[in-house]
Amino acid sequence: MAQILDPLPSNSSNKIFCCYVNTTSQIQITKISNVPNWYFERVVFPGQRLVFEAVVGACMEIHTGMLASSILEDTVPCDRLQINEGPYSAIPKTEQSVVKSASLSQKPKSSSKSEPVLSLAD
Repeated sequence: MAQILDPLPSNSSNKIFCCYVNTTSQIQITKISNVPNWYFERVVFPGQRLVFEAVVGACMEIHTGMLASSILEDTVPCDRLQINEGPYSAIPKTEQSVVKSASLSQKPKSSSKSEPVLSLAD
């Protein structure tokens, strides 16, 4: 992914692709300030998705914008925002999701016996 402004330092290895979504109703300012020789600061509007490239170990600061100031709301390690190869992409499919996808192509067989139905009162 090419970032036109402020590319990562050329000697950076372990680049990761990340995504941050502003789920609040306020404008946020995101900054990564712990990577030497790199400046990253972006305004993220409510509902906006920010896709960016960072290095392993980078931390994103999330500031909420006010009239004449900003408040540091959170600091998130970029590896938690990583897409495609992040810590949560390696989670294997659960049995339930495998069974669901397999059962979509097969019609359930109806049985002649009726099963008892439990209510919330039981």
